[in-house]
Amino acid sequence: MKNLSLEKLLKKVEELKASGNVDLSTEEDLSIAIMNLISLEEHFYFTSQKTGKDNYLGLMKEIREVRKSLLARMISRHEGETWCISKHLLATTMRLIEVGTKLQSKNKPEEAKDLFNKAYQIYSMFWLVRFKLLKADEADSLLQKNLPADGEQKNDELWTKEDILNKLIDCCGE
Repeated sequence: MKNLSLEKLLKKVEELKASGNVDLSTEEDLSIAIMNLISLEEHFYFTSQKTGKDNYLGLMKEIREVRKSLLARMISRHEGETWCISKHLLATTMRLIEVGTKLQSKNKPEEAKDLFNKAYQIYSMFWLVRFKLLKADEADSLLQKNLPADGEQKNDELWTKEDILNKLIDCCGE
């Protein structure tokens, strides 16, 4: 199994940039909007169940249609279950951020930080799926090691998914 090298990653990022279809700032905003729409769907569902009012289910359906149309702008070609994977990665990210924020307000900063780190890991996975930066046979190799402490990438060392997202952001000038 080949390692994902810096050169291969940069080539993939350059191909994305050259396509003219990458506006990471807008895409990040859109991904957060989708997270909030997923959260709204959940809240309308639970509100309908707690109140016994079916009109909340109608609102949930409307929100779902908006969420589906926006997610389709980001995940246009479906391979396997990438659509559902993307939706669940974003939903998980949002929930981890929300729980982390609640833990912060309860003066539990270490627990909050742990969840914020996990949220970023999950969010990074979303971007790997979104930009098709990994082939299935590269994923295990990629995630086996982290960067060395000095932050320098050597050709024989492997990247984490967070390293790829950070490099993508750097390479896109965001």
